[in-house]
Amino acid sequence: MTDDEDLILTEALGAVGAAGGGSGGRFGAKFAARRLKKNVHEVELTVGGVSPAEAAGRTADLLLRMGTPVRTAGAQPPDGVRIVRALVGGGFGNMNPVLVTVTLTGTGQEATEVRVRGAAKEGLIKQRAGEKTARQVSTLLTQHLPAPRG
Repeated sequence: MTDDEDLILTEALGAVGAAGGGSGGRFGAKFAARRLKKNVHEVELTVGGVSPAEAAGRTADLLLRMGTPVRTAGAQPPDGVRIVRALVGGGFGNMNPVLVTVTLTGTGQEATEVRVRGAAKEGLIKQRAGEKTARQVSTLLTQHLPAPRG
């Protein structure tokens, strides 16, 4: 697998096209997807009382319930940083694949910084699937991870 958001989203849209359109569905969907703009949104929050590894485990469980995990190849993140990715459904009827990338960084014994990034391809009708999904995931994470002590 690759780390390239555009390629991951193009392949995901190709799979949707293959499932819903005749023999040329996959090719047509991938062709169109390469020409679409992305809707990207990031949400930052801080959680307390958990290490990045524990927070990553809980995040992976949450994203697994929402969609399909995405394994990527490439450079390893620095020590103290965990990255969890998944493709989840967004937009009308949850038919638009959204790549959610959650980066967890340890900021001490009592806190982990969390960045939730949602990216989705946008057609003529702007659904803001990347933005809406990033906000949804960050809300769910705040419910499943403890708030920082302070």
